[in-house]
Amino acid sequence: MDALLADLREFLANALPAWRAKWPDQDTWEAKLDWQRTMAEGRWTTATWPEEFGGRGLGTMEMLAIEDVVAQYGAPQIPGMIGVKNVAPTLMRFGNDEQRKSVAKIANTDEFWCQGFSEPGAGSDLASLRTRAVIDGDEFVINGQKVWTSNGMYATHMQLLARTDPDAPKHKGISAIIVPIDTPGLEVRPIKQINGGAEFAEVFFTDVRVPVANLIGPLNEGWNVTMTTLGHERAGVAVFAGRLEQRIRNLVEDVTKSDTQISPIIADELAEFYVESRVLGMMGRQMLAKIAGGVAPGSESSVIKMVWSELSQRVDTTVMELAGIDGITGDANDAKVGYLTARSATIAAGTSDIVKNIIGDRVLGLPRD
Repeated sequence: MDALLADLREFLANALPAWRAKWPDQDTWEAKLDWQRTMAEGRWTTATWPEEFGGRGLGTMEMLAIEDVVAQYGAPQIPGMIGVKNVAPTLMRFGNDEQRKSVAKIANTDEFWCQGFSEPGAGSDLASLRTRAVIDGDEFVINGQKVWTSNGMYATHMQLLARTDPDAPKHKGISAIIVPIDTPGLEVRPIKQINGGAEFAEVFFTDVRVPVANLIGPLNEGWNVTMTTLGHERAGVAVFAGRLEQRIRNLVEDVTKSDTQISPIIADELAEFYVESRVLGMMGRQMLAKIAGGVAPGSESSVIKMVWSELSQRVDTTVMELAGIDGITGDANDAKVGYLTARSATIAAGTSDIVKNIIGDRVLGLPRD
């Protein structure tokens, strides 16, 4: 492990300054893609992938250690997280040989994937989806709508969930299908957010035709495929917990080392953040250790998700207060964007209300009604 992390530190010490010099505006999409390609060349974004797919074959605990070091160096997150962490492992497990050719392209950004899961009326309750895919000869004909599709405006491909047997029970009769975004009949519309960005999109399907060969896994077994994808997403929540812990450490260090005068209220908030983030980070590491041991995570993933999302909002509110008038005018743009972006943390990947219901049901044993 020590040698691995020493290699990573040497890589970051060389690659990060070069990337920052190349891209003075590091918030551009091209700059972010370039950073992902840089990390992929070092096989650091794909460290847990099998070596046959261009990874290092490392385990979950090594991945967590890598994430910690990357966070310590202040390196940006890669933009293709969904493809690298969720879609590619799914294709490795369920895809055929042709579909698996996309795995390497996902790593180097030749292909950029989104997930077509949430729909109007079927967000956190994913099994209620109504988008239909009907087999006509050797093609699927797809009609319906997806919403809150992360990175939908940039994606080249979608891992779509569609109902292929409307008479089957709720969690049955769903299939996972690959849909190139440039397929005729498919329309992507941006959802403008309060932070000025358009990270999410609406996607409309009108008689969209794709080959039946684009099916991932067995027909009508898309729910099982999806659970694999979401399993990787749950592991991602634990990684985010570690990143938030490191961010709060850096924030406390920056404030205490500077001449910034802070009120007792802000000092109390920072102390609370520090303690809560340490507990959150330890919970994340415990969850990843279970995964590394072959044990499926339980409801702790829901607890981590809820605490992470609500703590993130509180931290960005305090960062905005520290920025003062500069945060309002936009001179402290990172504080403003962070504050506005964090509003979605309690909605994405399951709202806090839904997560609390899960905790009440599965952890506390409370009645559903």
